[in-house]
Amino acid sequence: MLNQVLLNLSFLFAKPTGITTYAFNLFPHLQSLNPTLLIAPEAAQLSPVASAFNCYPVPANLTPEQGTKGHLRRLLWTQLQVPRIYHQLHSPLLFSPLPEAPLLTNCRYVVTVHDLIPLRFPKRRSPLTTYFRYYIPQVLSQAQHIICDSTATAQDITQFFEIPATKITPVLLAYNAEHFRVLDLPNRETEKNCPYFLYIGRHDPYKNLHRLIEAFAALPNCRDYELWITGPTDKRYTPLLAAQTEQLKITTQVKFLNYVPYEELPIIINQAIALVFPSLWEGFGLPVLEAMACGTPVITSNLSSLPEAAGDAALLIDPYKTGEITEAMQAVATDTKLRSHLSTLGLTRANQFSWAKTGQATAEVLKKYL
Repeated sequence: MLNQVLLNLSFLFAKPTGITTYAFNLFPHLQSLNPTLLIAPEAAQLSPVASAFNCYPVPANLTPEQGTKGHLRRLLWTQLQVPRIYHQLHSPLLFSPLPEAPLLTNCRYVVTVHDLIPLRFPKRRSPLTTYFRYYIPQVLSQAQHIICDSTATAQDITQFFEIPATKITPVLLAYNAEHFRVLDLPNRETEKNCPYFLYIGRHDPYKNLHRLIEAFAALPNCRDYELWITGPTDKRYTPLLAAQTEQLKITTQVKFLNYVPYEELPIIINQAIALVFPSLWEGFGLPVLEAMACGTPVITSNLSSLPEAAGDAALLIDPYKTGEITEAMQAVATDTKLRSHLSTLGLTRANQFSWAKTGQATAEVLKKYL
């Protein structure tokens, strides 16, 4: 077990978020580096390919599933225990799929930055904003190299932290083509079910759900449709969105589905009129790619990384203009030729992405620092 690249997967847990989806899909394609996984035994059982790797067991209470305490325990573990493991295994390099690494040590490392949203949309007294303002700049300064999800995120890293572009490599993400695909499902409209628009993601303000709800309510034939909002209920934001639907008198048409299990996502994506993803900022935007892979039309923002993900295969709108969101939804809902055209473009676009490509590009970066 000497001279092993260490791959820090201490944050993985059962309910996939964007970062865990990235890590779970990426690490099988890094096998050429023969890495040792720093992973909790419970998390290793979630991936059928983990048994093919050397695994170094780590505590299971370091994940976002334990909330702020889990984050703090992981940060402390990263500072105190990761250097010990690194030297014990005589590792030449640590790779962390999120921007966390031990400081003030001689550990050489590469990290991935997914976005800098807590700096673009700071929250007063938020531990996450403090983490991004004070810890992450130190991590990135000491890193051998930085990988990020998009050119937009690379530009943010340079803008916020004055890190030279030569130290940053954008590597676009991908999707699971076996999972997210066109399914042979009954047409909801022929079954007399109400057709629906779909949103996938958290309920944070930067996700722009209040404008999405307002845009939906402004549809000329709003009563003929539903808006399904997936993502874990957030006691800070979801009640405000629910109150907005009451004010607009559309409570029966807006469905808050809470967290939707991964295995059920392709079904609800396939049967949607369109994925509407009007986020104000994203590091990449996985739901856009996953919807296109299902042949579902996509309406998304013309800001940040979203045009990098969508290319010319989606309707791009200014997310700050509610009227543009409404117009795009109305066009997709009423024009079958447009829906078919966007579906075809989306499938072609999605075929350009794969985790094998993402993994190969990531491995090429890491090999430069071994």
